[in-house]
Amino acid sequence: MKHLLKQYFGYDDFRPGQKKLIDSIMAGCDVLGIMPTGAGKSICYQIPALAMQGITIVVSPLISLMKDQVTALNQAGVHAAYINSSLTESQISMAFANAKKNTYKIIYIAPERLDTPQFYDFTATAEISLVAVDEAHCVSQWGQDFRPGYLNVAAFVARLEEKGRRPVLCAFTATATKEVKDDMVCMLGLREPDILVTGFDRENLYFAVERPKDKMKAALRYVTDRAGESGIIYCNTRNGVEDVCEMLVEHGVPAAKYHAGMSNQERMENQDDFLFDRKPVIVATNAFGMGIDKSNVRYVLHFNMPQSMENYYQEAGRAGRDGGAAQCLLLYAPKDTATNRFLLENKESKKEITEEERKEILERDLQRLKVMTFYSTTKECLRKYILNYFGETTHADCHNCGNCDADFEKHDVTELGRQIVNCVYEVRQRFGINMILGVLRGSKNAKIIRYGFDRLKTYGKLAEYAESTLRQVIDALLQEEILIQTADQYPVICLGKGYGKLKDEGFSLTIKTEVRKSEKSDDARGGAEKAGGKGALGKGALDDAGFALFEKLRQKRLALAKEERVPPYIVFSDKTLIDMCLKQPRTPEEMLEVSGVGASKLEKYGKAFLQVIKGT
Repeated sequence: MKHLLKQYFGYDDFRPGQKKLIDSIMAGCDVLGIMPTGAGKSICYQIPALAMQGITIVVSPLISLMKDQVTALNQAGVHAAYINSSLTESQISMAFANAKKNTYKIIYIAPERLDTPQFYDFTATAEISLVAVDEAHCVSQWGQDFRPGYLNVAAFVARLEEKGRRPVLCAFTATATKEVKDDMVCMLGLREPDILVTGFDRENLYFAVERPKDKMKAALRYVTDRAGESGIIYCNTRNGVEDVCEMLVEHGVPAAKYHAGMSNQERMENQDDFLFDRKPVIVATNAFGMGIDKSNVRYVLHFNMPQSMENYYQEAGRAGRDGGAAQCLLLYAPKDTATNRFLLENKESKKEITEEERKEILERDLQRLKVMTFYSTTKECLRKYILNYFGETTHADCHNCGNCDADFEKHDVTELGRQIVNCVYEVRQRFGINMILGVLRGSKNAKIIRYGFDRLKTYGKLAEYAESTLRQVIDALLQEEILIQTADQYPVICLGKGYGKLKDEGFSLTIKTEVRKSEKSDDARGGAEKAGGKGALGKGALDDAGFALFEKLRQKRLALAKEERVPPYIVFSDKTLIDMCLKQPRTPEEMLEVSGVGASKLEKYGKAFLQVIKGT
């Protein structure tokens, strides 16, 4: 297995978890691998595919993912193909004809294609030894990216089993709650699978949340501070994408845009501009990115809060796939919650469902939104919050996120909490946050006067406190479940199951406020020192001559990529170029010692890069 890894991919050893899953597959066991983005999930099925007799079928959800993976495999010397709607019918027929001749070792296919006559005809005689399901969470209706086509996988494997040739079945995803994990095992038909969860932590990612007064200015500062670096900016709406991209372009930032309202051709052109580094920044809705294997994304900026932690972590995880330091910044505003709620309540269902199922799905979506809102407002360690959500319990702060780096001061707000709870009780648990704040701060709002709330004991009781402070206290009460917010169209604040905590003499409710506004917060730069400049990816280990060589190697890579019509990172990653600078190989044998250089790429590109190194 290590020989294959070195020969085709240029790596000397496996990453954590890869060898265990590979051994299980080679032993004929079904497997489920839950591994963070960038952990090398594809290697777990690509190496067995090379070692086993027959063909490996990879079920993959997005055209861009297939194209990327197949291009990389062919560059590495592995014959691979993809079959999806981007091909013409004649191209699809030719691909199947070549597949019948055993031309390909690995075939990527869209899940919907599993249930077509051409695929039936191909699989009737083909020797299929392994079926790998990528982005396997798409099979779960409770997941965020449910694809009905994934339900074809179990039926496809069952058809092969009826003919006495069931392949090994393996499934992979980056994030999954317990519900989604159980769904994957059941709906895909995995048999007593070896399940490996390598952990959800991405140590190279720096997480931060900022609440700037002007998001546009904050985003512009953040991007211009990282001029030339590759980054993704996510917006919740198409209009948001248009506005942010237009603003960046007006200020000289080479940015592309991507959303579902654009034509397929325009989306593909813009995506290629980003992948080929012609435009290092792309502004997009969540329609962009799943399966994008661009290794040198140095930051992911969320202009709006996503609808769930699953969405956020998957999107943020597109930064730093090469293992180098990268940043994940979320710009939060309270109205993000209301916008997301509106989008969830009005989203179109992906399948026919009953009204009862619709309500249940909405309730779960709103619960996920609440979790995401807590993340955006907490002053606790952000990494710990994420890991705990995915079931990886940790009590230690990471000391590598925006909250851990900030200077906070704790305040006991137990008495404020009691007054807020009393107000909720006095208004008979029938109103939302704005009404409660209005009563507590003594507002003369006509609605308050009409209801007679100006005669309540709690009216004006907390008038001296800023609204932002009281909102923070309410957030703390919600997190402690002393209060709850209903999932109605107009959410109401009610007493929660944790209400009794306030009667406990040993209980104290605390909030954190920032002692001083740091430069990082002011410029939305959280962790810039940790995730940028020459220190990223280990460039800090290079002296001036080494850094100059790195730039020459980048130019050579770009020229070769243009000739081959592939993204530069498909030729070699930045990490491989840096290793070249550190080792400075002078012979083909020495070049093979560079991480990421395999036999096929040595034959294709070795001479060109050795000439650059020798010329310095």
